Order: sequence, then structure tokens, then C-alpha cells
Amino acid sequence: MADDLKDKIRENAEGPAKAAGDAGSVEQHKLTDQIEADKYLSSKDAAKSKTRGLRFNKLVPPGID
Repeated sequence: MADDLKDKIRENAEGPAKAAGDAGSVEQHKLTDQIEADKYLSSKDAAKSKTRGLRFNKLVPPGID
């Protein structure tokens, strides 16, 4: 899903902000709003993971067995 969202953000950034035609007009969301939505969805995915962004390691100095 994250890849799809990144692709959508890229498509929206390349396309016009507004478009008008015979059928009506279309306006996309602001890029800043799209980036905020991406960050929000990424944070939800991170919260669902088992590690929740934390990783614990045991550090052992060299020479100590």
C-alpha cells in the first residue's frame, strides 16, 4: 500500500493542480496535505509492528568475553 501511495503522490505532483473542461473542473489536494497523509499512514503501519520502532541491542566492548 505504501508503494501505491508513493506512486499516487508522484503522479499528483507531475500533473496539473487544476483542470477544467466541458464536463467540469477538477482540483487535487495540496502536495503538503498528501505528504502529511503519507506520514500519518506510515506512522500507523509502524505502530502496528511488533518492535514499534524500537530495537534493543547488547553492546559488548572489544576484549571482553
